[in-house]
Amino acid sequence: MSAQFGADTLDPLPHDTVLGDAGHLLATTGHAQPALFAFEVALHRLVRSLGVTPDHLLGHSIGSLAAAHAAGVLSLPDACRLVAARARLMQALPEGGAMVALQAGEDEVLPLLAGAEDRVALAAVNGPRSVVVSGEESAVLDVTARIEALGRRTKRLRVSHAFHSPLMDPVLDEFRQVAAALTYHEPRIPTISDVTGEPAAPGELTDPEHWVRHVRQTVRFHDGVRALEALGVRRTLEIGPDATLTALVTDSLAAPADTAAVALLRPGHDDTDALLAGLARAHAHGADVDWAALTPRPAHAVELPTYPFQRQRHWPSAGRRTADLAAAGLAATGHPLLGARVDLPDGGGHLFTSRLSLADQPWLADHA
Repeated sequence: MSAQFGADTLDPLPHDTVLGDAGHLLATTGHAQPALFAFEVALHRLVRSLGVTPDHLLGHSIGSLAAAHAAGVLSLPDACRLVAARARLMQALPEGGAMVALQAGEDEVLPLLAGAEDRVALAAVNGPRSVVVSGEESAVLDVTARIEALGRRTKRLRVSHAFHSPLMDPVLDEFRQVAAALTYHEPRIPTISDVTGEPAAPGELTDPEHWVRHVRQTVRFHDGVRALEALGVRRTLEIGPDATLTALVTDSLAAPADTAAVALLRPGHDDTDALLAGLARAHAHGADVDWAALTPRPAHAVELPTYPFQRQRHWPSAGRRTADLAAAGLAATGHPLLGARVDLPDGGGHLFTSRLSLADQPWLADHA
């Protein structure tokens, strides 16, 4: 199983900033990055407490720092220092620039950037025909117009800064100083680098320069998903506040029918319901879930059939034909309303038994 962590001050982040009514603060990257990191780490720990453990990890942009902590590369304090510095330095940059998602492949877009590499860059390769360009607004919109002229879809992202672009260059030296002061460990869980899109080599994630390049270079999520597929991963869980990466996983797979991609949370859905539904989907595809940890009192497993439910109904359906009346000592009247007849023993009387319904006499509806 693989877990994906979703994308883009050491002061404590107020609870309401993440979960309350101060959501407008999340529009600024200085708040958004720490909030995403905190949310993803908490969700990862919750899922681990329920028995779901990843075999591989892959992050997307800021999610890679959550993945690095989950893998044991960075302690929680050091990971928080790196995230806080990243967010603070990016927030201090002048606002402006633009990021646009394009319905196009990497090989189509790269030639459009030629000659303007100091102004615009390929920020992310999210799928075979899904990329993001980032940089100075005029340069980004020029590339966007050329893709739109081909009849392709484009979407401008609502961001405060142009991430993974040349506009990040002014913060790299100071960020390098912070990254160099931290303590790193080799990952305890195999991790895919979203800088290379390949399994991280020994010493790669423990090199501070890796995290400096991570700020500036392209997020190669598409390549990372294909690397997981090549490793035999057939189940993925999205550890984040929405289902964006789950859709990207499905688009990136060579054989999507062979892999179950599950989002644990979905916008517009109750978080508890969405989490339980996501865990149930993962369990149905073979993931081990400690369901007893979710019950308020001791529970026991109930044996179910070992074959898939056939979903055949065996409820008796109401018949419209009159049964064999003679077997019940009754006689048919031949009358549409009187039904069955039995002669009373005291002589001269008859008892009629019938059922009136709109199914048998639809004209009754006209005589209400």
